[in-house]
Amino acid sequence: MPFPTATAVLFALSCLSICFELRSLAQVSSPLLPQEEVEALGKLQNTGWNVRRNSCGSPQWNRSLSDDIECNVTCDCSFARGTICHVTNVAVKGFNVTGVLPPELGNLTRLTELSLLGNRISGPIPSQIGNIATLEHLVLEDNLLGGPLPRSLGNLKNLKRLLLSANNFTGSLPDSLGNLLNIEDFDLQGTSMQGPIPTAVSMLTNLTQLRISDLSGPSSVFPDIKNLSKLKELVLRNCLITGPIPDNFGEITKLKTLDLSFNSLTGTIPATLQSPKSLEYMFLNNNSLSGEVPGWVLNSKDSFDLSYNNFTGRAQPSCQQLDVNLVSSYSSSVSNSVPWCLRKDLPCPRNPKEHTFFINCGGPRERFEDEDYEEDLTSNGRSNFFSVSERWGYSSTGIFLGKVDADYLARNTFGHNVTGVYSTARLAPQSLKYYGLCMIKGSYTVKLHFAEIMYSNDQTFSSLGSRIFDISIQGKVVRPDFDIMKEAGGVGLDITEVFDNVTVDGNTLEIHLYWSGKGTTAIPDRGVYGPLISGISITPNFPVDEGGGGLSGGAIAGIVVSSFLVVLFICIFIFMRRRRKDDGNSELRGLDLQTGMFTLRQIKYATNNFDPTNKIGEGGFGPVYKGMLSDGGVIAVKQLSSKSKQGNREFVNEIGMISALQHPNLVKLYGCCIEGNQLLLVYEYLENNSLARALFGKHENKLKLDWQTRKKILLGIAKGLAYLHEESRLKIVHRDIKATNVLLDKDLNAKISDFGLAKLDEEENTHISTRIAGTIGYMAPEYAMRGYLTDKADVYSFGIVILETMSGTSNTNYRPKEEFVYLLDWAYVLQEQGNLLELVDPELGKSYSKEEARKLLNIALLCTNPSPTLRPPTSSVVKMMEGKAPVQAPIIKRGESDASSADARFRAFQTLSQDSHTNITNASWESSDPGQKSISMVDGPWTMNSTSSALSNDDHDNDDDASHLSQPSSSARLL
Repeated sequence: MPFPTATAVLFALSCLSICFELRSLAQVSSPLLPQEEVEALGKLQNTGWNVRRNSCGSPQWNRSLSDDIECNVTCDCSFARGTICHVTNVAVKGFNVTGVLPPELGNLTRLTELSLLGNRISGPIPSQIGNIATLEHLVLEDNLLGGPLPRSLGNLKNLKRLLLSANNFTGSLPDSLGNLLNIEDFDLQGTSMQGPIPTAVSMLTNLTQLRISDLSGPSSVFPDIKNLSKLKELVLRNCLITGPIPDNFGEITKLKTLDLSFNSLTGTIPATLQSPKSLEYMFLNNNSLSGEVPGWVLNSKDSFDLSYNNFTGRAQPSCQQLDVNLVSSYSSSVSNSVPWCLRKDLPCPRNPKEHTFFINCGGPRERFEDEDYEEDLTSNGRSNFFSVSERWGYSSTGIFLGKVDADYLARNTFGHNVTGVYSTARLAPQSLKYYGLCMIKGSYTVKLHFAEIMYSNDQTFSSLGSRIFDISIQGKVVRPDFDIMKEAGGVGLDITEVFDNVTVDGNTLEIHLYWSGKGTTAIPDRGVYGPLISGISITPNFPVDEGGGGLSGGAIAGIVVSSFLVVLFICIFIFMRRRRKDDGNSELRGLDLQTGMFTLRQIKYATNNFDPTNKIGEGGFGPVYKGMLSDGGVIAVKQLSSKSKQGNREFVNEIGMISALQHPNLVKLYGCCIEGNQLLLVYEYLENNSLARALFGKHENKLKLDWQTRKKILLGIAKGLAYLHEESRLKIVHRDIKATNVLLDKDLNAKISDFGLAKLDEEENTHISTRIAGTIGYMAPEYAMRGYLTDKADVYSFGIVILETMSGTSNTNYRPKEEFVYLLDWAYVLQEQGNLLELVDPELGKSYSKEEARKLLNIALLCTNPSPTLRPPTSSVVKMMEGKAPVQAPIIKRGESDASSADARFRAFQTLSQDSHTNITNASWESSDPGQKSISMVDGPWTMNSTSSALSNDDHDNDDDASHLSQPSSSARLL
């Protein structure tokens, strides 16, 4: 039967041939996109791609040039047995896409994400977008879109994110947005749309973030939000909202950020706002709220801004209560007992004599255009008011979207060719106000200096940014929608805006920079947008009498008699003269006091009549108490001992110097009290006590300080000392730098305390002091032995603090081996042996950088060089710690210079012990746990000073004078 066999073979060969052909076709073909989707994507004018039916999986569709520039188009090719694809995700960020959104995008019926952040797309949002029922993420912020929002957006029932900020939309918010029942994140800021906020927003119960700002049109009452219990962030800024704040915030327990600023809210702050325990940021500034400021607000450790309201309750000691900004928050009709900076019109508390200001915003002191521009380096900005000697100040408000830890000082990070004041700037995410204070009435010329230094001028994503804000002077908008790059002609170019006829009718000149949501918000990142300014110049348009500020001698005499400042001088002078006639004039000479006055009755009530349960430390000049104000504000009160022979002198020094000094790493002085024989200082309360207790305290009092925190603390101390030594007008040597005089706030930022032993260094940088005061174990040898005092004595003490912070042990209490007397001695030996890292605190384990640790320990040894001339100045120490200057390994031989220096010191101590005027015995020095001893010398002999800044061993476990800061008794109060 050959025929059937041949037929079968032929049939089989035919089938095999067909199979090979099909397989070959399958190999050369690929899944294809529908033509309508190809056309839709092709109409997006992105020069970075060519769209074809077989483009799925193309490298052109999956590119990431950086975190800021990316193109990611994803397809699902599981349709029609793998032959058909549909686009599911389109994310094109910073690719400079231009043109309009094509209506054909509605044909992408399988799309779940459409993200076109940071491009140049214009025109309206096509209504066909509403056809994409599968869409979950629609991100169109930072573009040039305009026109009204289409009602068809309400058809996107699966939408979870709708981000439309920083565009140019018109019209009202459509009610159809209430259909987006699955929406979680809705952002519509700075779009020029009209209000009111639709009532349908109350139906969006899945919202976790709702941000709407800068609406125009008619006002409206507060929207109904009681059902929005999942909210974590609520921003309704400048939305023309009137009436009271609703009291249903108790249902929104997860709220972290609340921004209701720049509305017309009235009434009191509802008690239910304290219900969200997670609330960290609350901005109620620029409203018409009244009544008393609740105690829970003033006692909060979070960032709250209540500035520019109409509160009428009891006054607070300062405009900055912890992290609560209160500037101009009280009605101008309240009594004169309210501090000047709380009153809405910012009245001058002294003779108005100011007329000229030059401020280097965000930068150091700078000689620019033949003028000395003052430094402006404080880094705070979320809810902050800062005043420089009641001459000028600033108020900054807001947090950056998605980047709450952003810096509020701008640097020239892209290396633009700018100099002078233009190389730095101050930045704010929302509102930035500068004030000229206590000014003479008249006409002024105001110059505002700008340069865009936070965007690049290349073709990268960082070049796509746009900064737009409003400029107002004396409450009037003088430059709406100001764009630095546009006005200057590009990035890295400077521009000066001049206003030559600004009138000051009262005593304050106000410059307000306000971000109304326009421009970009995410280029190059979330912490760059908002108003930015490099420098401010204010000069009078009238002749000024330099001797009297343009006023007659008779007028000055009349003002001086009634001036609060002079009354304070007189009070101190009379008191000091009564106690020490010879020292009165010399101690008060040159002091410019910038404090508030408290009555003894107020302080007694605050401390519950100095109840022992409120005592939080025993300082060198008397005890320290914690006090609680009637509204919950917390203060620390230092009661100077009337037994102290130096108490009055120290009191004058502390008031004079601390009130004139303002720096983030110095403890703030709120005020003072002089009544009868009482000398009282009122300080800010710092929550985490002293560095000494954190490092050496009892187990329950010690803090777990990680590596980054220790570095931050040491850098903060160095910056504070650099300010005292080189940057402040007074040029101060502290003389008692030690771990107990370094305080830690709630964020573990270091603040130097206790300037009572400080020595003014006005005439020369070096001198011989006839009055030695300090703490053994921290004192520089040349100061301890000869009274030779320079700022290098503080550098030596700081070197000891570095060693203690790095090792977690006390210099005087630590004796690793019998042959070593103290921590510094042990450090020299380890450095000589090449084992310096053996000093690092074992509690750090391996969680630290060996390179950074070695650098800091070498800096400590440089600072503790026995020769003061070989120690670096504190400004150099700061540069070395910041990595801006090299650190040269110290060459100190224990057997040579250090040994001789140490021997000399111990011979001096032995002399002390043999002196009939001293209470120090040989046994006390030979003890294995001697503790810290503070010594003081007046005109020669060494004596123990019962009122010096001494700290015994027990003081390490209890709170000292600097630690204004133990947990208080709840009974402390102020009526």
